[in-house]
Amino acid sequence: MVQQDGEAATLEEAAPTGLTSAQAAQRLAEGLGNDVPVRASRTVGQIIRANVFTRINAMVAVLFGIIAVIGPVQDGLFALVIVINTLIGTVQELRAKKTLDSLAIVNAARPRVVRDGTVVELSSQEVVLDDVVEVASGDQAVVDGVVVSASGLEMDESLLTGEADPVLKQPGDPIMSGSFVVAGSGRFRATRVGREAYAARLTEEAARFSLVRSELRSGLDRILRFITWLLFPIGGLLLYSQLFLGAQVTEEVSAGGTVSGPLADALRGMVAALVSMVPEGLVLLISIAFAVGVVRLGRRRCLVQELPAIEGLARVDVVCTDKTGTLTDTGMRLAEVRPLDGSHDVAGLTEVLAALAAADPRPNPSMAALRDGCGTPPEWPVASVMPFSSARRWSGVSFTTPEGSRHWVLGAPEALAAAGSPALAAASAVAARGLRVLLLGRADAAVDGPHTVVPVALVVLEQRMRPDAAPTLDYFARQDVAVKVVSGDNAASVAAVARDLGLDGAESPVDARELSPGEAHFGDTVEKATVFGRVSPEQKRSLVAALRRGGHTVAMTGDGVNDVLALKEADIGVAMGSGSPAARSVAQVVLLDDRFATLPHVVAEGRRVIGNIERVANLFLTKTVYSMTMATVVSLLAVAYPFFPRHATLINAVTFGIPSFFLALAPNTERARPGFVARTLRLAVPAGLVSGLAAMTTYLLVLDGASVPTPADRTAVLITLCATTLWVLLLVARPYVWWKAVLVAGMVAVLLTALLTPLGQAFFALDVSDPGAVVTALAVAGAAAAVITVVRVLDDRFLARRR
Repeated sequence: MVQQDGEAATLEEAAPTGLTSAQAAQRLAEGLGNDVPVRASRTVGQIIRANVFTRINAMVAVLFGIIAVIGPVQDGLFALVIVINTLIGTVQELRAKKTLDSLAIVNAARPRVVRDGTVVELSSQEVVLDDVVEVASGDQAVVDGVVVSASGLEMDESLLTGEADPVLKQPGDPIMSGSFVVAGSGRFRATRVGREAYAARLTEEAARFSLVRSELRSGLDRILRFITWLLFPIGGLLLYSQLFLGAQVTEEVSAGGTVSGPLADALRGMVAALVSMVPEGLVLLISIAFAVGVVRLGRRRCLVQELPAIEGLARVDVVCTDKTGTLTDTGMRLAEVRPLDGSHDVAGLTEVLAALAAADPRPNPSMAALRDGCGTPPEWPVASVMPFSSARRWSGVSFTTPEGSRHWVLGAPEALAAAGSPALAAASAVAARGLRVLLLGRADAAVDGPHTVVPVALVVLEQRMRPDAAPTLDYFARQDVAVKVVSGDNAASVAAVARDLGLDGAESPVDARELSPGEAHFGDTVEKATVFGRVSPEQKRSLVAALRRGGHTVAMTGDGVNDVLALKEADIGVAMGSGSPAARSVAQVVLLDDRFATLPHVVAEGRRVIGNIERVANLFLTKTVYSMTMATVVSLLAVAYPFFPRHATLINAVTFGIPSFFLALAPNTERARPGFVARTLRLAVPAGLVSGLAAMTTYLLVLDGASVPTPADRTAVLITLCATTLWVLLLVARPYVWWKAVLVAGMVAVLLTALLTPLGQAFFALDVSDPGAVVTALAVAGAAAAVITVVRVLDDRFLARRR
């Protein structure tokens, strides 16, 4: 911004020259730097501890400790599964951390600091006490400070105080970190940095994703707590029951050279039952699914600020998006300057536009198009400036020209022209063609004070459609995700773009100036309409809030400071990588390559992760329920438990453990719905009960009144349970594709290897030499599979009717 007289200077000359490099280095050495993390990422130690020291691992460690004392070693195989799963979970989360941290470096704020008299970009951590920081529209303050120079500087402190109105800042006024610039520019001196600054509490918190209520996490926590408390009474009851049979079973297991006796045998039976009750791989598979999702999205240049954000992505059913930068390219081209009367020629108006563009130190896309399309600006001294803001929707500059003072404003026609005026009608006609229209007006007084505007010309800008916009909208339509275009532009212009892209409902745009969030029909209008124009930042937030109150899960995309409030209000905020630092700091997802087409992959990845977690939870909880059922029946009938721990390991690995790992990473496009716990238990409880009762039915039939089960009896029960639960696996794995058939066939092959080979029979203590027992096992399993299928079909029909 150029000024010639002595009392006005450039921004660089008016502000202090800041620290020298030596002074900054000394302050950094003294611990006066802005030592806050780039983002809230867990350390390697925290990740390892989180994967190793878990409630489930503690339970399994206690059970393994019992087997380690009494033996044999085969019965302790279940602990090996925990070790492998823990290692896989740790490695995957470390991979996700590496991806997140590398992307976070790209996304991190780069404040501009005055060092040695020049403005340089630094990382937030390199800012030190007394540094002079330069800010302009869209920047977020990373430290606390005091303004030393300002040119129409307006700060939005709504994230700190809840007050939506921008605050005009003058020299001497405080700046709080976490606030962001909505208009103007200026410099401030850092007075609090690091842990003492508000940034240590707010900027980190803004960059951290935390779901207020995560149904998945809270639901699983409730289930795991319930299982934990049930382990004690069921284990105690089972141990008490088995002690009465220990002398009868001792002879069978003592041949292995291990500790024998009633107590040892009872402990083996208890461990075998409790191991199956513990859903040992469920929590780890959830961490793996989240981590793999983050890595996959990272390859698409998509930064997920925190792993649980993927849960929100899976539930999204409404996407609110801006027009510029998402549906259209951010870059624009000056198409026409159309005078509204004969008193000004195009050449003279082009000169004015060039001067306005040159006076803006941080031009937005519209000003950048004028700068590129209007040629060399005249050297007119600037007398006063009114910077652009989303709330005003116009900017202005007062110049000192050879002809005297001239005051020019440029902005939205609706903001500068009177309702019903010819200028506004002409602007609306051009906007209806999908073009961006600005109104150039002449003010009768300085632009930073009271004045009256006379419309002079229409400035027409062309926008280019993003080639990926139409396919992206088509994808959301196929996936039953509603898209609402929420823009500050003219409603007719926005609607024209939406119509060209084939968006349903674009024929009836809504002018947000006619809406009031307090009106009774506001929610209905927001629900039904698709295109909204002339939406203020506060209205964007109200619109998102209304959708959420209507039961929708809302994703909001944006790139400017006018989107910050809505991004914060939405369930999932999605910012463009080239957008303002303020927008990126409050978003849960950042599209670093600015590609709107990445958003379908983001939503699809969330659905894949959450849908597969629900499938896996079905399997593991079925195992828990049948284990509880068997343990309870065994205790009540006072019979020996039919399995050794090694049998439980084989059953768990073949039916749920190995398959769940592949199912957790499989494709899945079904949108997540509320009611995770209820839906999971609807299949797991009946399937588990039927499986457990079927296993005990086989056991009682083959035992035939005997007090001591033979290896053939135990094998028959194992066959029934494996066949029944493999059928549950088939039901959960729908829809079927070739690799799922191969997976189930592979598990059957592993089971047959253990049943039919001498090595497998010896290692797992199996015996299939009794054809009658095998036939009985298969017959009971067939009947149980039929019952489970009927229950599943009836449940599906009931849910379909409810939907």
